[in-house]
Amino acid sequence: MVRAYLFLAVFIPLTFLIAASAIVWTFLDGSGRAYAFHARLWARLALRLAGVRVTLLGAEHLPDGPVIFMSNHQSGFDILALLAALPCKFYWIAKKELFDIPVFGTSMRRGGYIPLDRGDGRKALKSMNNAAEIIKAGKSVVMFPEGTRTKNGNLLPFKRGGFMLALKAGVPVVPITINGSGRVNPAGRIRLYRGNISIDLHPPLMPQTNLPRGEAETQLMEQVRGAISLTLEI
Repeated sequence: MVRAYLFLAVFIPLTFLIAASAIVWTFLDGSGRAYAFHARLWARLALRLAGVRVTLLGAEHLPDGPVIFMSNHQSGFDILALLAALPCKFYWIAKKELFDIPVFGTSMRRGGYIPLDRGDGRKALKSMNNAAEIIKAGKSVVMFPEGTRTKNGNLLPFKRGGFMLALKAGVPVVPITINGSGRVNPAGRIRLYRGNISIDLHPPLMPQTNLPRGEAETQLMEQVRGAISLTLEI
């Protein structure tokens, strides 16, 4: 527990410092490259501070063009690991509450990340429509279809929103299996352990637009869940 508090004592100021710098750079660089550099720097510094290494597998599966990455979610360190290791620029779809955090939330908005209001069905649908247009314009996004962190490593039920988005956007879905993050930082506990996190990218799955929408969403959901489960270590 002491390691966790020492980590937070450095990580929190580091987060706000880099977020503030990233905000400034968004006014100087409209391409998003400077913001992506800040995000990756933040993640890699935090991982080094925590004594955590990340291994990426399956990079050869990445297709050309925009994709929707869908990953299992065991720990807050999933976000750091993906930012540090994914070999492409991407944007997060995240719950809107994160965008209300001073400086950090402003940075996320300036960085082009997409807020999702899960408490209001109409606003959630509007967020999905906006996200679909952003993806069609050529931007890849990352989301956690479970919607929250699992406490025992097992996959939670998937929410349908991401699969609805995949059909609207008409782009491939790349399933991701993350192992080890739950051991590094168990969900719901202030604990931090040194360790390794592995990220396994699976072959892309294309939504079947020739099927009825509900059937296509269900099929894609089952395919993504099966791919993630394939290399998931419990």
